[in-house]
Amino acid sequence: MSYQFTIIIPVYNEEDNLKRVEREMLDYFKIASKKTKVLFVNDGSSDNSQQIIETICKDTEDFTFLSFEKNCGLSAAISAGFNTCETELVGYIDADLQTTPSDFNLLLPHISENDFVTGVRANRKDSFVKNMSSTIANGIRRSFTSDGMDDTGCPLKVIKTDFAKRIPMFEGLHRFLPAMILLQNGKIKQIPVQHFPRIAGEAKYGVWNRLAGPLMDCFAYLWMKKKYINYSIATKG
Repeated sequence: MSYQFTIIIPVYNEEDNLKRVEREMLDYFKIASKKTKVLFVNDGSSDNSQQIIETICKDTEDFTFLSFEKNCGLSAAISAGFNTCETELVGYIDADLQTTPSDFNLLLPHISENDFVTGVRANRKDSFVKNMSSTIANGIRRSFTSDGMDDTGCPLKVIKTDFAKRIPMFEGLHRFLPAMILLQNGKIKQIPVQHFPRIAGEAKYGVWNRLAGPLMDCFAYLWMKKKYINYSIATKG
C-alpha cells in the first residue's frame, strides 16, 4: 500500500525531543487512518538534531528528511515540505509535541469535504503571556484576512497537497495558511484538539514574534491578496 499522508515535522534545535517524536510517530502509524510517512525538515539546527534525525531515518523507512544549509525559519521549512511532498495529503506537527499525532485522526475525516483542516488548541497549557499574545495576534490576523479561524498557530494541520503546493512562500506564511487556501477558493475547517505543556527544549518564538511579526505580515498578506492570480484549467490538448 502506497503512502497517502505525509506529516512534516520542522526541526530547529530539538535534540531533546526527537527520540520522543520517533516513539509517538511509531505509535501513531499503528492507528493512523491513512498510510502515513514523516518528513523531518531540519531548519539549520546547531545542536545534535541532524545526527538524531539521520539515525531515526536509517532505522525506519517511514521517516525521511530534508536538511537546510542554514536556519531559514518555520515558514521556509513548511514550504520546503509542501514542495517535496508526493502524497495526496500533507500535514504538519511541531517537534515539541505540544499537540499529539493521534489527533490527526480527528482532522482527517473532515478533509474529504474540505481542502484544509486545522486544529484549535483546547485548554492550552502555555503561560499567560504566551496565551494572551497569541489571542491578540489571532484577532489582528482575523481582522485582516476574515478567515474565521481562531488559532492559526496551532501546529496540527492537514491540507490537500495540490492546494499546499500552490501557496506562495513568504516569511510568516505559517500564520496565513487558511487565508491562502481561501484565495484558491478552497474550503477550510477547524477542529478542537488536545494541547500539552512543552516538556523538553525551549520555545523558539517570543512575544515579538507573536505580536509585531504577525502585524507586519498582515500587510504583506494584503499586498499578496491584491496581486494573487487564481485560475483553473478547463481542458488540455
